[in-house]
Amino acid sequence: MPGSFPTAAWSCWRTLTTALLLVLTPMLAMAAESNVQQSPRATVSLVSEYAAVSPGQQLRIGLRQRLAPHWHTYWKNPGDAGSPPSIAFKAPDGATVGEIAWPGPDRFIIGPVASYGYENEIVFPMALTVPKDARPGSQLVLEADADWVVCEKECIPEEGKFRLALPVEADARPASAEILSAFKNADARQPQPSPWRASVSAGESTLQLAVEGEGIAPASVQSALYFPDSWGIVDHVADQILTVEAGRLTLATTKGQGYTPGPSAGLLAITDGGGQKRWFALELTPAATTAATTGAPATLPLWQMALFAFLGGLILNLMPCVFPVLAIKATAVAGMSGGDRREVRLSGLFYTLGVLAAFMALALALLAVRAGGSAVGWGFQFQSPLFVAAMSWLMLAIGLNLSGVFEVGGALAGAGQGLAERKGHAGSFFTGLLAVVVATPCTAPFMGAAIGSALVAPAYVSLVVFAMMGLGLALPFLLLGIFPAVARRLPRPGAWMVTLRQAMAFPMYATAAWLLWVLAQQAGEAGLRMALAGLVLVGLVAWLVGLGQYGTGKRWWPRGAAVAGVAGIAGLMVMLHGAEPQAAAAPAQSTQAEPYSAERLAALRAEGKPVFVNMTAAWCITCLVNERTTLSTAAVQEAMREHDVVYMKGDWTNRDPAITAFLQSFQRDGLPFYAFYPVGKEAVVLPPVLTQAIVTESFKQ
Repeated sequence: MPGSFPTAAWSCWRTLTTALLLVLTPMLAMAAESNVQQSPRATVSLVSEYAAVSPGQQLRIGLRQRLAPHWHTYWKNPGDAGSPPSIAFKAPDGATVGEIAWPGPDRFIIGPVASYGYENEIVFPMALTVPKDARPGSQLVLEADADWVVCEKECIPEEGKFRLALPVEADARPASAEILSAFKNADARQPQPSPWRASVSAGESTLQLAVEGEGIAPASVQSALYFPDSWGIVDHVADQILTVEAGRLTLATTKGQGYTPGPSAGLLAITDGGGQKRWFALELTPAATTAATTGAPATLPLWQMALFAFLGGLILNLMPCVFPVLAIKATAVAGMSGGDRREVRLSGLFYTLGVLAAFMALALALLAVRAGGSAVGWGFQFQSPLFVAAMSWLMLAIGLNLSGVFEVGGALAGAGQGLAERKGHAGSFFTGLLAVVVATPCTAPFMGAAIGSALVAPAYVSLVVFAMMGLGLALPFLLLGIFPAVARRLPRPGAWMVTLRQAMAFPMYATAAWLLWVLAQQAGEAGLRMALAGLVLVGLVAWLVGLGQYGTGKRWWPRGAAVAGVAGIAGLMVMLHGAEPQAAAAPAQSTQAEPYSAERLAALRAEGKPVFVNMTAAWCITCLVNERTTLSTAAVQEAMREHDVVYMKGDWTNRDPAITAFLQSFQRDGLPFYAFYPVGKEAVVLPPVLTQAIVTESFKQ
């Protein structure tokens, strides 16, 4: 009997230890969960995947919702009703809490409405970073205010305050199996990056989503449903009709009230042949853009794009943007008077090479930006205040040169006839470059479709189209070289050439003044002051250069002062480059126009209002002419009032991604652009050169 006492004591001790562990283990695990906010509909708390954390650790916390049967809560886009959960944290210094990583939702249809959300249980996970200087033995305390909405047949908003205290230990300790299982269930819903190409095609009232790539087949796709990130892209309650074939699936559905053309994001939920459901993050692009990036044919055949580009380039010689450069060309043509045939041909050839080089450089720049994932439009360089200021300074310098203030290359005059010829050819080449640079704002009216198709087509198509555009612009001057008889009919050299040259300086001065007005719309008074200071320095440098060329005595000081002036101009360019573009001021006019926004356009269409959209810019001369001669006239304004048309205007003077997306939805990349939205119908694109009759007739649709 005495020997049995230790055995009995040990048995009692083991029983007591086990009981203590059973009591303490849940208490330790409770450190991974906050206080609970409970209602008959939902039990909500703040949970952590670790019951104890370590200094500098990265982990996840989450808002955990356990819902009563038939009740649901909401995704970030709740659909037709409801509201997504929101949570605001108060965290200690050095601790950071990230945004909710939204799990993939389900769709709930109740009568005529549909919602996106979750039933039963869900955790909304967020990343938490523990301060590196957190001391083991202390606590990391997070406080949060949250609100959410739960719905069955009725919707009830709820809210709660939570306090989560996590012990800080040298080694992190995981939470209980129950909490880890809740995180695991949420992880199973986390969207995966889509391995497929996705596009959307819009009809009058329908949308078709197309997803293409390996792994798509009737056996692997049992069902599919699209969840847009933003409200109103699709009719949430409408059926999404699935069609699956090898390498491609499509979903046909009804367009939502908030749909606007352009790229959009969302989730595609696919249930595979085994019944497993997965969510994939999609970036939908308009079908034409996707076709271009995958090598499909562009909207226009290549020969049509090339023909339109060539004709547009030819007509461009008559456009106001190119008039200042025509002055330079006229002076050059006068200089060929009495020259031999070889010089005439070479001058035309080098001018053509300059035009083609400029068009190729612009095409390559646009293609490079497109490959980098950004969207730009034709004439994009005029959206930079620095470029506009530099062009105004260049125009002034050219005007001063034509006025005789200084000569280009005068110091090389005695270097021989061969060098003089090289200088003349370089001048022709530069003239071609300059013609393209200042011409781009005027190209869109005649080449909008060709440019738009080219910029979404494969690279080789873009280069061909841009080359044809350049050939059309250069053709008149090139013909002078191909047909020398035309050059022989020019007047003989004489004093009239000096008079013509000086007269041609005034279009340069006018262009410089116009560019200053454009800059004032972009960069405001501060930018205008810097540009005016630059004009003064350009004039000073030109005078000093001329003084060094024509003056007598020591020439080193004018040249030194000119170098200092150039340094001042460079400093102004740096300041302009760092200046923040301002919202462009709308031109003063009697027309009352609403500023364009995709959301406002969608709202007006949903209200059954006809809408006229005018996309314009201060640097687009054709836009300003159309507004002055057509859109602001009494006849057009009266027609707008008669047909209850809402007039919207988008200003692209400075780069605006929303306007870029709008233009690209119509496969356009330049201005002007006009679209009229009749009630219940698709948009009607108007021609770039407007008349009162064209606009008023469109309102009768």
